[in-house]
Formats: sequence, structure tokens, C-alpha cells
Amino acid sequence: MQKKLYMTAGYNTVSLGTGRKEFNPKKERPGIEHYISEAGKGVVKQIGNANKIDETVIGNFMAARFNKQAHLGGFAGLVDDKLEYKPSLSVEGACASGGLSLVSGMRSVLAGTAEVALSLGVEVQNTVKAIYGADILAGAGWYQNRKSGHAYFFPGQFSDRAGVYYEKYGYDYARAGMRQWFVNAIENARLDPDAQEHHNATPDLAGLYDKMKPNGKAFVDHLNVLDCSKVSDGASGILISSEEGLQKLGIDKSQAVEIVGWSQVTRNITKDPVDPVELTTIKKAAEQALEKAGITLDQVATIETHDCFSIAGLLAVEALGLAEKGKGAEYVAAGNTARNGAMPMNTTGGLIGWGHPTGATGVHQAVTIWQQLTGNAGKAQINIPANRPYGMTINMGGDDVTVVAIVYKRG
Repeated sequence: MQKKLYMTAGYNTVSLGTGRKEFNPKKERPGIEHYISEAGKGVVKQIGNANKIDETVIGNFMAARFNKQAHLGGFAGLVDDKLEYKPSLSVEGACASGGLSLVSGMRSVLAGTAEVALSLGVEVQNTVKAIYGADILAGAGWYQNRKSGHAYFFPGQFSDRAGVYYEKYGYDYARAGMRQWFVNAIENARLDPDAQEHHNATPDLAGLYDKMKPNGKAFVDHLNVLDCSKVSDGASGILISSEEGLQKLGIDKSQAVEIVGWSQVTRNITKDPVDPVELTTIKKAAEQALEKAGITLDQVATIETHDCFSIAGLLAVEALGLAEKGKGAEYVAAGNTARNGAMPMNTTGGLIGWGHPTGATGVHQAVTIWQQLTGNAGKAQINIPANRPYGMTINMGGDDVTVVAIVYKRG
């Protein structure tokens, strides 16, 4: 890259939904305006003055349907009066909308049209019943396939992937890896007070998982509800800056992460996946981001990956090259992706444990890596070895359609 890029001053709201003690579907809950405002103000508070921010980008997937609210760029002034009459826009790429918010801010800083960009991601999804939400979320795929797909469209898509994985490599073998992915997610979420599953006190997570066999009559054929990410309301924010912008913010590089490589890859949404047991777009995006960063995967200390379903976690492990094709379940079951494993992944719970406010997820992943690499992750902090000062995020939109991969280095 022609200039250095940094991220700093990350903030997450609570991921609100089923699992949080304060969540009550029968009572009125905060709207999308609240979450945009809280996340933005949480970032601004860390820099003292919103005048230091040159533009705002808001990632969101389906507010026009979940909340009947479009034109989200107009809410920047709600964060702070000083952001009014400055550039602000919203971007959409299904569940990768947050990642696209980051990339949009990065491009502005690289182009020199901004020294500091505020990247926000937000989604409020608990406004409709789950079955209606499934129809809205089906817009992340090619909607022409909606009628021939499952009523729970995206769980159905990844259930089909899981079914092929079972056929190729064995049901019990695959479920052992998926079980461990779920256990890791909840155990990590318990360490983050903002996580949706933070209050989950189930003593035997593995036993609970084994009791809930996939049942196509009740849900989808090859996944249970514990294999799925959450229906969540929440927002995240982080600043993207140049080196000069970091000086303007008055933030030391030790409290920032440097962006050393990134990639945005998109496949044809009208085509079926090339291989049901391969996340090809993630594979390409990760390879490109690492190549641009000039590093290899063994130099990365921790990864935040898009585990919309447990099978997506296993397939991401293989797409990243941590395990050979078909060996992802074994790699995860052996504890390699746990917080004390060979490659800690999703250290605050990921989409299954922390929650999945769809438009916010990519930004939340960046905030988590920023926290980990700067030593600000609290009880969720892991060890970042001196010889592995890098982190990585993988944010996927749709069924491996739009992927944003970013490599970060400790400042």
C-alpha cells in the first residue's frame, strides 16, 4: 500500500437477543437509531472530539425491511453534531456489510480524501418472527432460488453443505468437530460481557449439543439450532486512519493496529458453489490478503472467522489452509481453534457465541482483533506471541459470495 493504514478506538454495543438476561421479545427494545448512536459515541468518547473524524461509513444489510428505515448515512449527525455536513454513506453486502464498511473507509484514507474515517456496522433483527426474518435474510442469496429452498433458507443452504460433508467424511466425525466449535463459542462468549451468550451457564455444553440431534421435521436436515448463529441486535464501530490521522487523534501506535493486507472477493451469486465442502471465495480472499501482507498463516496469532454456522467454521479452517480438505473437523475437535490452541479463533464467541447483527459483524471482528493485539480484550485476552504479531478477519456475505479478508499487525 502507498501509505500506512491503522485502526483504533473500537467499540461494541451489547449483542441483544435470545440468551441475554435483559432480552424480552414481548417488551419494546432499542431501535436502530439507538445502536448507531451508542456505537458511534463509544468511539468518539475515546478521541475526545468528533471534529477529528472526516467521514462516516455505515455497514448494514436489511434495515429497510427489518426496521423500515433506509438512508442510514443520514444518521451520522445523530452520533455527534460535528459529523453533520461531512461525507456519510451506507454500504451493503449481506453479512459482509460490516467488512465493506471497513474497506470503504480504508479506500478513502488511501485515496487521501480522509485522514480519519469512522466505520460503523449495525443491524436490528428482532423486529420480526424468526420465520419472517429467514425470508428477509434470504435476500443475501439469489432470491430467485427462494421458492425451491428451505423455509429457513440460509440454514438450509449450510445444512446442505453439512450433509455432503457427512457423506464424504462421516457423520460422527463431522459432528465431533462441530460440537467442539459450539463449545468453544460459548466458553469464549462467557468472557465478553457484551456477548449474546455471555449469560449462558449450561454446565455440560457438549452433552447438550449431543442431545439435540438434527431433525429435518423440526428445523433443517443436518444442523441443530446450536449449530447456528444468533438473531441479534447490535452495532460496532472503529476508526480507520492514516499515520497523520493517528497523530491528529493523539493516539499512540501501541493502541492501534496497522492494516498490512486486505482483499475483497466476490463470486457470481447466480451460480451454485463450485464444491459444497469448500468455501472457495474465503480461500481466495485469505490467500490474497496474506500475500499482500507479505506473511504466511503461521505468523498469525488469532483469526476471527465468519461462523454463521458451525459447518462454516470447519470449512473456513480448511479454506484457510490450517487443515487439509476433510481434516477440519479433526483439527477443531483436537482443540486447535480453542483460545489456548494452536490457532485461537473467535476469541469472544464469534457469530455463534457473541452474536450476529448481520451488518455489524465485520466491524465487530475488527474490534476484537484490535482488542487482542493491543492487550485490551479484558477477560477474553489471549497471549499474542512476539513472533506472531498478526491477526486476521474473514467476513463473509451470503453463501460464500462476498468476502472481506483483512490482516492486522500489532502497532
